[in-house]
Amino acid sequence: MAKDVRLPQLGQTMEEGTIVNCLVQVGDEVKKGDVLFEIETDKATLEMESPSDGFVKHILVAVDETLAVGEPLLVLGDKDENVPQSFIDSLKGGAPAASEAAPAAPVVEPTKDEPEPAKPAGRIMATPRAKKLAADMGVDLAVVTGTGPGGKITEEDVKSAGSAKPSTPVASASPAAEPKAGRTISLNRLQKITAERMLRSKREIPCFYLTIKVDVTDLVELRTELNQAGGAKVSYNDFIVKAVAAGLEKFPIMTGQLDGETIKLAEAIHVGLAISVEDGLVAPILKDVNNKTVRQISADSLALIDRARGNKLQPTDLEGGCITVSNLGAFGIDNFIPIVVPGQCSILGIGQINDTCVPDNGNIMVRKLMNMTLSVDHKVANGAYAAQFLDFVRKQLQDTSSFNINS
Repeated sequence: MAKDVRLPQLGQTMEEGTIVNCLVQVGDEVKKGDVLFEIETDKATLEMESPSDGFVKHILVAVDETLAVGEPLLVLGDKDENVPQSFIDSLKGGAPAASEAAPAAPVVEPTKDEPEPAKPAGRIMATPRAKKLAADMGVDLAVVTGTGPGGKITEEDVKSAGSAKPSTPVASASPAAEPKAGRTISLNRLQKITAERMLRSKREIPCFYLTIKVDVTDLVELRTELNQAGGAKVSYNDFIVKAVAAGLEKFPIMTGQLDGETIKLAEAIHVGLAISVEDGLVAPILKDVNNKTVRQISADSLALIDRARGNKLQPTDLEGGCITVSNLGAFGIDNFIPIVVPGQCSILGIGQINDTCVPDNGNIMVRKLMNMTLSVDHKVANGAYAAQFLDFVRKQLQDTSSFNINS
């Protein structure tokens, strides 16, 4: 029996997705779990798997099309099944397919002498996909003539109206193309989503900011020794994530989110890691880091970075973070104020490690210092509590005996 496959919610905050790639063709046999599409969401590009076995009868979407969660994508059926056009039309029109148990309502065709009922003033009748496409193409629906049932505007109507408009050249936003002065560069979808989420953060999360210097001289020596001993390389981020996890265990309010008149604490300690990708920035989650060694965190981090840069992140890679670590030290940045990710309490910005002259009992010593800046949601934590948390993280990084490397 034919059944439609709809866009699932691939993350807790996902409301819509863009079709990046379609991996099947009409006539293909698919099994439950086979990848059908690559979908770009509000956080990353994810693979969408088939919910059941079947043969692809119709594909209802195109690459670069943006749809709301729950919109139909394709139709699966038995190998020799003939899917009625009425079923396809009901999906393309944005309405759910009629149940076999419920007879379709009779359609009353207007006579030639009876004009079609006028649309309510000020209301534009259009399918959800037509509205989304019109917004993307910059087409004014008020001037589009609908050819669907009752004069409803369809996706094809919007495409026709859009193709009639004079095209305006837009500079490519490809990283390979160097922008030139005076050019206009279009934002890709990830950049648009990042802008929306950061604006939401600034509007809804009243933050305060704390900066502290960390003496990482001993940590630098420990990392050098570990990496010279062979095996997988350990990064500074791996130590920082471990120290942050220990801090969250000791100061659990830093894992919280305001829920009405209560603060809901996280059930597990998951830490986000800001990763630069071709189209922008993503922050997938390292899970249960408080229960892992630095080497285990290192292995998880490398795997997460590979998936992020290969567009292979899964929905579970993006959910449940308590805090995010963002390190710009490799770019020569001494310190910066990061923006809290919505749904988390704080974010920790890491600067570069600098050789610095410091006084020591009347002498001058050269030590390796690093700045950390913590942005905190003041709705959840106060300044004194967050300061204690940050100071605890500093002490963890300065006392290398706190790191259980191998066990």
